[in-house]
Amino acid sequence: MPNDASTFAFEPSESRVADDARAMMLVDPGFGRVFTDHMAIARYDPQQGWHDAKVTERRPLTIEPGTSVLHYAQEIFEGLKAYRRPDGGFALFRAEANARRFNASARRMAMPELPEEMFLESIRSLVRADKAWIPDNEEGALYLRPFMFASEVFLGVKPASEYLYIVMASSVGAYFKGAPSVSLWVTREYTRAAPGGTGEAKCGGNYATSLIAQAEAIRNGCDQVVFLDAVERRWVEELGGMNIFFVFDDGSMITPPLAGTILHGITRDSLITLARDQGVTVREAPYSIEQWEADSRSGRLTEAFACGTAAVVTPIGRVKSVEGEFTIGGQSIGPLTQRLRASLVAIQRGQAPDPHGWVEELR
Repeated sequence: MPNDASTFAFEPSESRVADDARAMMLVDPGFGRVFTDHMAIARYDPQQGWHDAKVTERRPLTIEPGTSVLHYAQEIFEGLKAYRRPDGGFALFRAEANARRFNASARRMAMPELPEEMFLESIRSLVRADKAWIPDNEEGALYLRPFMFASEVFLGVKPASEYLYIVMASSVGAYFKGAPSVSLWVTREYTRAAPGGTGEAKCGGNYATSLIAQAEAIRNGCDQVVFLDAVERRWVEELGGMNIFFVFDDGSMITPPLAGTILHGITRDSLITLARDQGVTVREAPYSIEQWEADSRSGRLTEAFACGTAAVVTPIGRVKSVEGEFTIGGQSIGPLTQRLRASLVAIQRGQAPDPHGWVEELR
């Protein structure tokens, strides 16, 4: 590598949004529609490796129609947040885990790995540049979207030799609003991932294939889709973009195991750790849709929730399919779900000690 690619040169630019207008936007930014002033960017080719790393003005990309990603979808991404702290600073949560997962996705998609320190420095540099965009409210955060795509111009089914890495940022609020819980549609027609596929990689294709099932869920009056396994069509795997947990009347929890078809959720892993810290028995084990319905009807299952970076922890209240529907508990957040969510958020926002060293404070 000819230069220190972990150092992102900063190119100053004028904000395109006045301070008072930005303040108004940050009161209720929604999710994924309010973007900041800057982006981090770096390039890769076999001769130079990763190079030309900088934080620059966010601007449109100009690409050739023959750019490889447009034809063969060689693309990966990540999602994480920066949080405002009580002392006026800001912090990242488990960004090194995102760096590792980014490279795991890169390996699966036959793409070059990004040095972990380069990934982390791109995040830090962008957050420092756009710290004024972090909302100062209970649900607010700066959502960070690192992504990489094949930028070589050619037509041919092979791994590209040139890539573009970019980090963009978006001021966000709550992902779900209003309802005390979400409703799920169990799709019987579509699956998200198969053994040997890309289920545990964070690539755009996984999400593209979920959209028709998500549309099916909306048509049936549900908020989200839940996928079953591709082989037997009975084992619960995950939602369109979130992992899932089940809570029982003895206080224990189950979450589907990581077996190649489920994303290695960082929020999922954090909640397992926090639950075990609190003495909760957590099993990573298969759980069938039939058992889910039976346990809900009998009262053995008392809570269920989905989790992910965007939505954090979201209670599940109703499950619907072509066979019928059932509800869970009181269709609102249960005590264990609430306790785990509160514990996680308190660590992320600097309101509680961080015994696992998950938080990196920035200035």
